[in-house]
Amino acid sequence: MRGVSRLDEPQAPRAGLDAERVVDLNDEDFVVLPDQSVDDTDRGWGEYPSSNHGWLLDERPPHWE
Repeated sequence: MRGVSRLDEPQAPRAGLDAERVVDLNDEDFVVLPDQSVDDTDRGWGEYPSSNHGWLLDERPPHWE
């Protein structure tokens, strides 16, 4: 047929092993994506892991106490 692409043809539903697979989404250990990527860490930025919590607490303004 002229003027009709394969994208216009209706797709048959996929039948096979995926249709029979059971996925338990109620599992608490089931992780789709991590909370933080490696690129969003000190190592991802090429830096050494460090913590400046002590310095931040020491430098608090007096009115925050």
